[in-house]
Amino acid sequence: MITLITAGGLSMIFSLFMTPVFIRLFKRLAWGQYINIDGLSTHQVKRGTPTMGGIVIILAVLFGYFVALLITQNPPSVSVLLVLFLMVGLGLVGFVDDFIKTQKKRNLGLGPKAKLAGQILFGGVFALLALQFPNKAGLTPVSTHISVVRDLNFDFLGGVGWVLIAGFIAFLIWIILIVMATSNAVNLTDGLDGLAPGSAILAIGSYVIIGFWQSNQSCQNPTLDPDVAFKCYNVSQPLDLAIIAAAIAGALIGFLWWNTNPAKIFLGDTGSLAIGGALAALAIESRTELLLILIGGIFVIVAGQVVVQLTYFRITGGKRIWRASPLHHHFEVKGWAEVTIVVRFWIIAGLCVAAGVGAFYLEWILQT
Repeated sequence: MITLITAGGLSMIFSLFMTPVFIRLFKRLAWGQYINIDGLSTHQVKRGTPTMGGIVIILAVLFGYFVALLITQNPPSVSVLLVLFLMVGLGLVGFVDDFIKTQKKRNLGLGPKAKLAGQILFGGVFALLALQFPNKAGLTPVSTHISVVRDLNFDFLGGVGWVLIAGFIAFLIWIILIVMATSNAVNLTDGLDGLAPGSAILAIGSYVIIGFWQSNQSCQNPTLDPDVAFKCYNVSQPLDLAIIAAAIAGALIGFLWWNTNPAKIFLGDTGSLAIGGALAALAIESRTELLLILIGGIFVIVAGQVVVQLTYFRITGGKRIWRASPLHHHFEVKGWAEVTIVVRFWIIAGLCVAAGVGAFYLEWILQT
């Protein structure tokens, strides 16, 4: 518990007080956001605002987590290192995208294929690594089962021979799809000051609660009440997942201080892809993959609207359902103030997270 609080606090302090330093540095490097001249007129004032704020968040998380371990004299966790691998890896993909934008002075960085290739690469390596490193109970950081609140009966590696090989390939595709969907959904939500970081604080913060509860009710917990032992969770290192979730949430809180309207710095793809990667890793390792649809409900809504809008546009030869896409820009076109949109989306994000955590706990209560 001390490590959890320390990691979250240190990450928040780092991002809160170091972000202004990076703002000045990024201005000197001319790492400013390019705004498409054909975009919304209200966004033109944001042109040149420092971007790549995800660098600050990643550094804050690394600082908070490892310094907390140093203070409490605890060793690093394999499960956490995997979360950091995916977070930093997708952050690197986003950094390349942002860097090209700032150097070329355009709104397009990496092409869609190159960005997806990076997500597939890091998602695939994450899946392969996470099947290694079993703990004393034989649990690896990820399970080959599909999960909602805990593992379901379906096992990708439940066959033999060619069925086993096909199942292994399907497992890799499943993990990669989760990583791609989550990181791209967060990326699409990052369009207004504070929208993505504020929503991510709520979603990632929920994994502090989930990880802590899973740790208390772990099947490997020797002090677990025998009366509820049948409800226990088979998660490799749940408390460590809660600690890194606290570090990420803390870093986002400190960053949000500078990212709220009018933003002094933007996340950039560096931040949005990194946050999405961390959120995906937490869901996969905590065995709550499908529950992420509820916990990250605001990201699902935004990404879903983009998919529906684009599909309808192509089918009808240019017609639209909404005035703009992603969804927050639709409300901007309607005349809503940016702050109003952001706060209302935060409310929706909070309700989705409450529903997700509520469903998680309700499943435990209803177990008989």
